[in-house]
Amino acid sequence: MDATQIFEAERPRLLGIANRVLNDRAEAEDIVQQAWLRLYRCDAVIESVPAWLTTVTTRLCLDRLRARTPVPHAEIVPVDAAPDPADDVVLADTVGVALQAVLDRLSPQERVSFVLHDSFGFQFSTIAAVLGTTPVAARKLASRARAKVGQPGPDDQLADWEVVDAFMAAARGGQFNRLMRLLAPDTAVTADAAAILAGTPQRIDGRHDVATFFDGSAQATLPVFVDERPASAWFHRGKAMVLFDFTVIDGLVHHITFRAEPEALARVERRTGGEKRN
Repeated sequence: MDATQIFEAERPRLLGIANRVLNDRAEAEDIVQQAWLRLYRCDAVIESVPAWLTTVTTRLCLDRLRARTPVPHAEIVPVDAAPDPADDVVLADTVGVALQAVLDRLSPQERVSFVLHDSFGFQFSTIAAVLGTTPVAARKLASRARAKVGQPGPDDQLADWEVVDAFMAAARGGQFNRLMRLLAPDTAVTADAAAILAGTPQRIDGRHDVATFFDGSAQATLPVFVDERPASAWFHRGKAMVLFDFTVIDGLVHHITFRAEPEALARVERRTGGEKRN
């Protein structure tokens, strides 16, 4: 596949990135066209054309954002290669109008870090390469932007109930990459005898397999407490049938136990956020 074919295959993804960052379809199309021209004129050997195009497109967007503000900046020259974002990128469907309005108040670097990470699933190492900074600095930019926007993210230190609810929301929404980010590498799922009889798996091991199992599932679950721990439960006709008992450590899910024994279900209490429901 030559460079032209690769570019045409990547064009929709590049347009998605540019449009999300700039919130202007015409500008996004112009940015992507500029990226193509730079690729066409580039004589250097490019190790990964998709990664190179992503880096150039994002840096052109950053230049365009900086041009909207009176902040001086040096010209950014694209590098020939960057960490391949193909393994990290997940396209989100939409950014709400209200969120986009708040994005306009962020600095260019905050906006790029926040959008690339929270909307597209870029790793901070990739964002750092694009911005010419360190992963730690890129993480701080995204965190600062997230605080201004008012949205918690998986890389902030969330309360345990926020982790549980974010995990279940990602499961219902089929957000596989977000599930992966919320799971510890050695995550396991187990079940008591009653839950196994009800149809749950006896055991699932590893972040990838756990995320695969939950991806697109848990449609009838509700937030609950069990013994003061935040959890979730599958309800049928207003009655808790299977408890999803979480072990959360340092903002990551390390274990989930399916419980359907009557004794466990009797301890389930509905909650709203981190508070019990009256």
